[in-house]
Amino acid sequence: MKLLVVEDDVKLAELLNRGLKASGHTVDLADCAAEGWRLVHEGHYDVMVLDVKLPDEDGFSLCHRLRKAQVQTPIIMLTARDSIDDKVTGLSAGADDYLTKPFSFAELNARLTALQRRLPQYDDRTTVVVGDVELHPETFVVKRSGTPVELTAREFALLELLMRNAGHVMTKEVILNRVWSTDADPVANVVEAVIARLRQKLDVGPKSKPFIKTVRGLGYKVE
Repeated sequence: MKLLVVEDDVKLAELLNRGLKASGHTVDLADCAAEGWRLVHEGHYDVMVLDVKLPDEDGFSLCHRLRKAQVQTPIIMLTARDSIDDKVTGLSAGADDYLTKPFSFAELNARLTALQRRLPQYDDRTTVVVGDVELHPETFVVKRSGTPVELTAREFALLELLMRNAGHVMTKEVILNRVWSTDADPVANVVEAVIARLRQKLDVGPKSKPFIKTVRGLGYKVE
């Protein structure tokens, strides 16, 4: 994978650089949010590894700005903050996963592999249509009533899971297993955070009916 690591701690950045390259990845380094912003707009990366504490802007804010700018690169956040609120903040900002310091390279590599495996591989799979929503895996395009809807990679993966199982309830456990790594923290409300973002993006306009339905006590479905 080609990775962008945004980390201002020189020792940790070099450790990440050596370890990730030894694992077979290509790595570019940025030591501040501004440099990370520039690099991600100039090249293609499979995953961005983003530290929360940066000298010019915190990682939550940078992640939010990237998603507003329609940057779809999957993001793993590195943080020394282990509280549920901080994890939800990062995921709500558009991050796809998080890793709390200190961490092992084995865990980081496992999360990178899981993220690559579980996010959609944009091949020539068939278009999925449910109601007035179209999902085109081959072009990473989603439309509602013909209007394009910009989604992050994680949002796309969750929506695709729901649409390919239209009419069936997807439990939180199934969603975590299929869209997140198997060790995702179910207490962190990550599923709820991404569902909320999808609803904000899909249910636009006074005539739009809620597309994703909550089945109380069970999970979510579309039909």
